[in-house]
Amino acid sequence: MKVNGVGGPAVPSASRPASKNADGFRLPASGGSGATSAASASSAGAGVAGVSALMALQGIEDPTERRRRAIRRGSTLLDKLDELKLGLLGGETSPVSLQGLARAMSETRDGDEEPGLKAVLDQIDLRAAVEMAKAEGRRKT
Repeated sequence: MKVNGVGGPAVPSASRPASKNADGFRLPASGGSGATSAASASSAGAGVAGVSALMALQGIEDPTERRRRAIRRGSTLLDKLDELKLGLLGGETSPVSLQGLARAMSETRDGDEEPGLKAVLDQIDLRAAVEMAKAEGRRKT
């Protein structure tokens, strides 16, 4: 079975004439008819257009995916804040937990969340920023 462009698979015909280079690689003859080259050029363009349309559709996010990503970011920040809290209660401040918190804060956040979710995420971001500033102050002294 042979796949020819975007048209799909083609079944090889049994009535193909034998040539002396039957097993070898051959390039198509140049200077063919204009209709054949125009048809192959248009089908190649259609394949590229189809791929670019698929890529454009993948870039479009639905609101549930944005909400899920925002909740995941907030949960990650809360987990990093808990790690930092446990380290402080144990008497040791881990630079690794501070780096993890800074990395989680650096993730971009969409501004078009629903109002309730936005308020909670704002509070989490504020708490993380306060803890980072406190850690910076402890490091300087």
